[in-house]
Amino acid sequence: MDTKKSSPALPHVTTSELFVGFLKVGLSGFGGVLPFARRMLVDKRRWLTELEFNEVLSLSQFLPGPNIVNVSIIVGRRFQGPIGALAATLGLMLMPLIIILLLAALYDQFAQIEAVRGASNAVSAAAAGLMLAVGFKMARPIHKTPWQVGIGVIAFAAIGLARLPLLWVLAVLAPLSVGIAWWQRR
Repeated sequence: MDTKKSSPALPHVTTSELFVGFLKVGLSGFGGVLPFARRMLVDKRRWLTELEFNEVLSLSQFLPGPNIVNVSIIVGRRFQGPIGALAATLGLMLMPLIIILLLAALYDQFAQIEAVRGASNAVSAAAAGLMLAVGFKMARPIHKTPWQVGIGVIAFAAIGLARLPLLWVLAVLAPLSVGIAWWQRR
């Protein structure tokens, strides 16, 4: 008897929906758009489940390059192949590129003003808060799997508290996680 669960059918997502969806994500912030991507993909459009999003993000963090760009490539490819990956990534990057070029020119002119430096610090604090909120949301689907929580706690302690190098921590924890996941699914 086959005990594997059949995966639900993928929703139909067009190339233009990918472009517009990730364009809106890209317009939501600079460098800290992961919370907006999660909200769009999981909560609003329901293109991915919470668990699927966590899996896509986990793979994206392991791959070279910015996590959110990797997410857009993986999600775009999943629904529309290479053209979908291109559309999602272009949608994600287009407006931020234009806006950041304009802001860089403005900052070059006004960086010496104290209020401008203060505003930059305030935006940094808000971005950190958003990332913390997303971390808590992402932890929700794994709270029933103690080994995943344990791996997360070990990774946080090793990198965040003990200041061990990320690559060394990944070299140990990635194979351990894959092994445990494989053993659990047998």
